[in-house]
Amino acid sequence: MYARSTTILADAQRLDDGIAHVRDEIMPAVQSMPGCIGLSMLCDRDTGRCIVTTSWDSEDAMVATRERVRDMRQRSVELMGASDASVDEWEMAVMHRMHNATDAACARVTWTRGDPARAEEMRDAFRMSLVPRLDDVPGFCSISLMVDRSGRSCVTAVYDDRGAMEASRPQIVSMREEFARQLGLEVTEVAEFDLAIHHLRVPEMV
Repeated sequence: MYARSTTILADAQRLDDGIAHVRDEIMPAVQSMPGCIGLSMLCDRDTGRCIVTTSWDSEDAMVATRERVRDMRQRSVELMGASDASVDEWEMAVMHRMHNATDAACARVTWTRGDPARAEEMRDAFRMSLVPRLDDVPGFCSISLMVDRSGRSCVTAVYDDRGAMEASRPQIVSMREEFARQLGLEVTEVAEFDLAIHHLRVPEMV
């Protein structure tokens, strides 16, 4: 499984228009492409930052759509009052889902950088030591780990609502620091979002 993430710094006043555009126009168009599994959209209503992620059943399917989505991406950038968008492509390494997200769901995203030579060790540790502990966190919905060949990774943890996400912070900070220390990872950023669209549909991968 693979994923493409597009990050847009939108005009916060135009977020609702952007969400509607992605839901009503972008999502049906992308899901009609061979190999597409689904789409999700994260939004920070304070800053206007949005991350639209599409999932694919193979790297070939993802690569084959690069040019086809370029015009759609530019249209979204213009509609949301942004100047540009950044694009990242990932391998889906782990997906664990306790239950499906609801319309009130929120997500915490953690980006890290590590030694590419330790990539398999990091995946195994994530599956075996981190994922089981999350099932006991109140309000936890799901978690995914995406990686690339340079040693970067992106972890997205979804919670039932903002209250559950905020309540989890002390426990998750402790887990994150311990995990990063053990694997020699640099945490480059942590951000929290509303889960505006939740149709990624990646199957369980643990």
